[in-house]
Parts: sequence; C-alpha cells; structure tokens
Amino acid sequence: MSRSSRAVLAASALLSAATVVAVHIQQRRERERLHDGVLRDLERQHQKKENIRLLEEQIALTKQLVEERDKGLMSKGSQES
Repeated sequence: MSRSSRAVLAASALLSAATVVAVHIQQRRERERLHDGVLRDLERQHQKKENIRLLEEQIALTKQLVEERDKGLMSKGSQES
C-alpha cells in the first residue's frame, strides 16, 4: 500500500470517527434541550395553578370587601333614618 493511499485511508477513518462523535454530541445536547423544555412546561403549569389560586383568593376577598361595604352603607343609612 502506497503512502498516499495510507494517508487517505487514515484521513477518511479520522473524518468518519469525528462525524460519529459529533452526531452523538448533537443528540445528547438535543435530548438535554428537550428535557429542559419539559421542566419549563412543568414550571409553567405550576405557576399557572398558583396564579389561578391567587386570582380565586383575590375574588373571594373582593366579594367579602363588597359585602362588608354594603353592610356598612346599609347600617349607616338606617342610622340616618
């Protein structure tokens, strides 16, 4: 086997090995990125549930405040009569 054919064979083997390694690294990065997406989705769902809970709590407090205000106005109106 001539020197040039050995060099070509070595270069092609090296290039093939580098390609395989690069593909594996790319797949690992993509898998990690997808996993991070799942974690972000779970965090968004948790935050959405928390926001809904806070909204319901705020609605209940607003209702209570309106009722107390209405009672105060009614008692104030009956005292003036």
